[in-house]
Amino acid sequence: MRKSHPLRRAVLAGAATVSGIVLLLSMKPASDPGGAQAAGGQVPPAAAGQAPQGGVNGAVTGDAQQTEYGPVQVRLTMSGGKITQAEAVQAPKGGRSDQITASSVPRLNQAAVAAGNAQIDAVSGATYTSAGYKKSLQSALDKAPAGGGGASQGSGQGSGAGSAQAKTVTGTAAQTQYGPVQVRITVAGGKITKAEAVQAPKGGRSDQITSSSVPRLNQAAVAAGNAQIDAVSGATYTSAGYKQSLQSALDQAGG
Repeated sequence: MRKSHPLRRAVLAGAATVSGIVLLLSMKPASDPGGAQAAGGQVPPAAAGQAPQGGVNGAVTGDAQQTEYGPVQVRLTMSGGKITQAEAVQAPKGGRSDQITASSVPRLNQAAVAAGNAQIDAVSGATYTSAGYKKSLQSALDKAPAGGGGASQGSGQGSGAGSAQAKTVTGTAAQTQYGPVQVRITVAGGKITKAEAVQAPKGGRSDQITSSSVPRLNQAAVAAGNAQIDAVSGATYTSAGYKQSLQSALDQAGG
């Protein structure tokens, strides 16, 4: 009996060691979502995609704009105060919308980068998508950090950057026979640097008239620097409402 005792102790000691290892392994967490970040590692992709809240560079996502065929939402990448990339993270889909989205969104993305603002032309045959895109694009620009380009660059809420400080104001909506027209302008150094219609007649024939006339009215407002602009042929009511709201915006801007 005494000769077998050391062997028994060795077997028991080995079993205890194995049990201890198993216990330690069972206590190790299967995963730790915050481990990489806490250890100074790479942030998980979901967190890395969030828009930065400061600085001139980074990504910013505009508000989703509801259209008759579905929401449109634009995300911008800014660098050095300019739009370097634009993409639609939401766009109408299903049925005919798939073809329209595939054709129009790349062109809208390119136009946004080229223009550096929301003053881009609607894509023919994609009126609703274009309108939603432009609104979400403007929303993204408004959210962009200081110096991030577009209307948000010096949006003028009293930051005291001098006489060249830009200020964005929205005129009173002017009611027309076919619906309201409302103009928003950006003024810097006493001049209109950007104009857009945030409301315009829509539905039926009005869609075509609006998509044709509003970009021309916007350009005319910037070129003239005042509300003394010519009406667009075939868009008498829209032109009159535009000029009225434009003058209201100028009055608010003090110009």
